[in-house]
Amino acid sequence: MENNTSDVCDGGECDSCPTDPSLLIDFKHAIHALGGKWKLEILFALMNGGVRFGAMRRALVPITQHMLSAQLRELERDGLIARKVLAEKPLQVEYELTDSAWGLTPAFRELLAWSKTYGPRRHAEASGTTRGAGLA
Repeated sequence: MENNTSDVCDGGECDSCPTDPSLLIDFKHAIHALGGKWKLEILFALMNGGVRFGAMRRALVPITQHMLSAQLRELERDGLIARKVLAEKPLQVEYELTDSAWGLTPAFRELLAWSKTYGPRRHAEASGTTRGAGLA
């Protein structure tokens, strides 16, 4: 397969167009927002509705209080979760997914489908089969 990245075109999407560097920047921002330690687990824990801090910490054992706080702050900063202070004594805080996070649902489904097809287990099985066939 030949890659002619030096060809110049009208800027439309075609096989010979180089990748737009701004797309890579946007992609890196998206991956960074999801890529922290525990972030996917936190988002997953919030998919059934709002969860209080203490309940989330118990659900995500062995996460530390400091790590959970840091990851929640980052997810809130990136617009993926909302922090709601409840009018209760003692003060209670609940976290919930934002519309932005719910918008990731199709991407998560696609990643899950990809993982089922090409994930580490499938890769290991395929390479084990190939190696075994070569020894026969």
